[in-house]
Amino acid sequence: MQSNVKDKVLFRSPRDEAERTSVADACVRRLHIKFPALIDNFNNQVETAYTGWPDRMYLIQTGGRIAYKSKPGPFGFHPEDLSTALQRVAGNQ
Repeated sequence: MQSNVKDKVLFRSPRDEAERTSVADACVRRLHIKFPALIDNFNNQVETAYTGWPDRMYLIQTGGRIAYKSKPGPFGFHPEDLSTALQRVAGNQ
């Protein structure tokens, strides 16, 4: 929570999809996220299907096959593992 305060990304829980989109947009901008960010719908269908909580990073291939799933973040994120998976997937296309 302290890092959220420090990074100024502390928000109340969104009440609808428009607020959820607004919060996600603010986080992407304030945290300088350089890759595409997707927003789950309000029933959390993706989170339920992929167990995205706590934070995880996924690489999903065309057709929906999971090519990489990190351990829970932020300490489970290892960029070199994701890089290896990206190279493997790029070589298979």
